[in-house]
Order: sequence, then C-alpha cells, then structure tokens
Amino acid sequence: MATKRKRSADVREQVLAFALGLPEAWEDHPWNESVAKVGKKVFVFFGSLDPDSPGISVKLIASHHEAMQLVGCQPTGYGLGKSGWVSLPMASAPVDVICDFVEESYRNIATKKLIAQIDVGATTAMDRQRERGSRLG
Repeated sequence: MATKRKRSADVREQVLAFALGLPEAWEDHPWNESVAKVGKKVFVFFGSLDPDSPGISVKLIASHHEAMQLVGCQPTGYGLGKSGWVSLPMASAPVDVICDFVEESYRNIATKKLIAQIDVGATTAMDRQRERGSRLG
C-alpha cells in the first residue's frame, strides 16, 4: 500500500509540475484544495491530497469522449460536467496522457496569446492524441 501511495504522490507531483510549467500558470488553494490557474481561471482541480485515490478535474472538449472511456472517469460535480469538465483518477491513464488532458484544459481556458507561446515549435497535446489514436480503449 505504501508503494501505491508513493507512486500516486509522484504522479500527482509530475502532473502538477507540468501544469505549472505552462505559460503564466500558477497554483492556488481555494476551498482547501490545490488548483492550477491561468489568469484568474482554474484549468485543473487537483483536490485535496488523498493518497488512496488522487485525481484531477479538467475541462475537455476534443478528448472528452476518450477520457470518459477511462475507468473511474466521470463528469465533474457541482454542474461543471455540463460544461465539459471531467474528473478522473490519476491511476486511470499513463502520466503523459494525463498531462495531455491538462494541456487541453489549459487551452480551453487560456487566452490565444498564451496558447501561442506553447505552440511555437512544440508538439501539442492534439498532435500526441492523433499519434496515439485510441490506444486507451
């Protein structure tokens, strides 16, 4: 059990570091939870640190259907699911796939100017999604 908790904490740290590496992203702690924001808007909810079942909530449009096929993924509560927000356990997919979801959520929230900063010469989440096809299914 301790190994599973350590792995979950490591994955959470990797995903959080990825999120905070996006242009002008920053961490905030409303409601005693961790979130990643761009400007004043949340693009990832990390929730409270639950070593038994860490997860995230992200806003997905392009890969919403793909994410909903993952074990444990569900529409985010509080009415957010109606706007494309999904909640998924960190263990539901490889770290790179979760980071792709985080990047897509960022793109759905950030300004075009900020999005352009990550598009210059970069392989985007959408490119990686196309390369990956539906390997999750």
